Amino acid sequence: MHCPFCRHTDSRVVDSRVQEDGTVIRRRRQCPECGRRFGTVETATLAVIKRSGATEPFSRDKVMSGVRKACQGRPVSEAQLQVLAQQVEESIRSLGQAEVDAHEVGLAILEPLRCLDEVAYLRFASVYQAFDSLEDFEAAITLLRAEQDAQREPASSPERT
Repeated sequence: MHCPFCRHTDSRVVDSRVQEDGTVIRRRRQCPECGRRFGTVETATLAVIKRSGATEPFSRDKVMSGVRKACQGRPVSEAQLQVLAQQVEESIRSLGQAEVDAHEVGLAILEPLRCLDEVAYLRFASVYQAFDSLEDFEAAITLLRAEQDAQREPASSPERT
């Protein structure tokens, strides 16, 4: 790291602090040549590879924008959208890759969105998974109903004799 004051090619780390859910590291540095101190900020970048092959930085705002469209007219708050976008980013980062396909981002959105609002989930899934017919919607709805029924059923208890 070059000193911003004397342009010396080396510096010493005096202090490090993790911020913003561990995605940012602030470091306090000191130049051994001039003795002045300065700060640096390090961020872990996450890139998304689009279908066209272009690469762009991951954006929580872009996730929220896409999900917001699916949630239009639904009882979903802006705070809930922010939490969903954070969950998606954490899910993507947990893959441990610097670059992920846009398809992986879409998959990471589906589950938290299903938990948030099933109608919004169906809207998003219909576009993301390219539903072509009513049968595609019926299959998705049948799956949702089966999952709901499985959650509602009480655990079978052993019968007493």
